[in-house]
Amino acid sequence: MPDATSTADSFTLAASAQARHDWAIDEIEALFALPFNDLLFHAQRVHRTHFDPNAVQVSTLLSIKTGACPEDCKYCPQSGHYNTGLGKEKLLEIEKVVEQALAAREAGASRFCMGAAWKSPRDKDLGAVLEMVRRVKALGLETCMTLGMVDNDQAGRLAEAGLDYYNHNLDTSPEFYSEIITTRTYADRLETLGHVREAGMKVCSGGILGMGEAPRDRAALLQQLVRLEPHPESVPINMLVKIPGTPLEHVEDLDPVEFIRAIAVARILMPTSHVRLSAGREHMNESTQALAFLAGANSIFYGERLLTTANPQAERDRALFAKLGLHPEQRDTCVDDDRAQAIVETDLSRQAAQQAAALATELTYDVSGA
Repeated sequence: MPDATSTADSFTLAASAQARHDWAIDEIEALFALPFNDLLFHAQRVHRTHFDPNAVQVSTLLSIKTGACPEDCKYCPQSGHYNTGLGKEKLLEIEKVVEQALAAREAGASRFCMGAAWKSPRDKDLGAVLEMVRRVKALGLETCMTLGMVDNDQAGRLAEAGLDYYNHNLDTSPEFYSEIITTRTYADRLETLGHVREAGMKVCSGGILGMGEAPRDRAALLQQLVRLEPHPESVPINMLVKIPGTPLEHVEDLDPVEFIRAIAVARILMPTSHVRLSAGREHMNESTQALAFLAGANSIFYGERLLTTANPQAERDRALFAKLGLHPEQRDTCVDDDRAQAIVETDLSRQAAQQAAALATELTYDVSGA
């Protein structure tokens, strides 16, 4: 393995160099092995070279079809293989999706992501999905979907409807993959990403940490992502949310410092990608999230839920943004920063008024009922 210090020194000279796709696993492991302060310093340099360091892209995620998925992903409460207490739901009506997208836009989100628990979309459902894309796109939001595996024809139809991003995570390293999923192969996932690229859509692809993988597996996952040409425009880094009833319910917790290291290495390896602090934020304190932003994370999911798992409440995110001096990233297809900030401030004022009214009602009740 290359010496960590020499790797850092050589990297410093090329902090703003063109993105690479040929990182060796030993080089990536050497980055992981850097002293924590050095690693974050280098990641922050890369981040500032390519992004506004205080802007965070904000997305909202909606489950448009929940439960009874035929896949056996060991982390997933939607798998039909496990008893997690999650009921099966049909594909949401188009109007309900549009209502949720409008609410997300008014809350300051710039991208609306829709997820369906399918192995791959069926032709009878694809028409409704395409209309969802068109309707959400018309609201001025970026659109993203995760529908499982798609072939060339399906990817092309999604692109024609105006889909901006397609999410299909690699989850983990090729070597550890079979310990987590057996109903589809790593090659299947890479093939879907290829179809997405060929159709002209942007790629959203990352992985899940804390599933019992070895440190080398985290390096190997990132190596697979950097081999994609171009790099995924969006890279969600998820911390496992342990769901009762799934095989990973009792897996050992991942050290938060190791999670932050992965964020920083992802930023270094994929300098122009948005690195998303994704699932698991509900269980992270403010300090851990602040370190993730310092390490180069510049995208989050905003709202109460991520498909079927909890996400930090919106007001908590607003308070954290204010504390850290962060602001929503301006996107060409959505409201600008000033409007997003005005929306946040208006929402906070409305919440304060509602809380005051509720308190007044409670006090009135106490007096009259005494």
